[in-house]
Amino acid sequence: MDKKVINITAAPAPIGPYNQAIKTGNLLFISGQIALVPGTDTLIIATLADETHQVMKNLSAILESENAGFANVVKTTIFLSDMAHFSSVNEVYGQYFIGDYPARETVAVKGLPKNVNVEISMIAAL
Repeated sequence: MDKKVINITAAPAPIGPYNQAIKTGNLLFISGQIALVPGTDTLIIATLADETHQVMKNLSAILESENAGFANVVKTTIFLSDMAHFSSVNEVYGQYFIGDYPARETVAVKGLPKNVNVEISMIAAL
């Protein structure tokens, strides 16, 4: 199996034993991203919209490192600290896609890393 580990400085460093992404064949599996500012321990959590935009910026940086963008995304998973955040996160998330949206599930969980409100992972076809 051809497997390329991806860890870039333009996205937050992993906070555990995992990589930012793994590329195998023409698929890119991006680990869940939270609203950490790359190269810092700063979280962007002033508003739910700000938090979601930072998550999407982090995902975008990883996609761009493999010459891809949101048009390449085929699957996302959104984790929320509370399902009451669904519409706010959905509004921001939708701004990053044009036309054909990826497959997706959105789930509420008991807790997320660093007590954030949203975490998003993606799979892209390159």
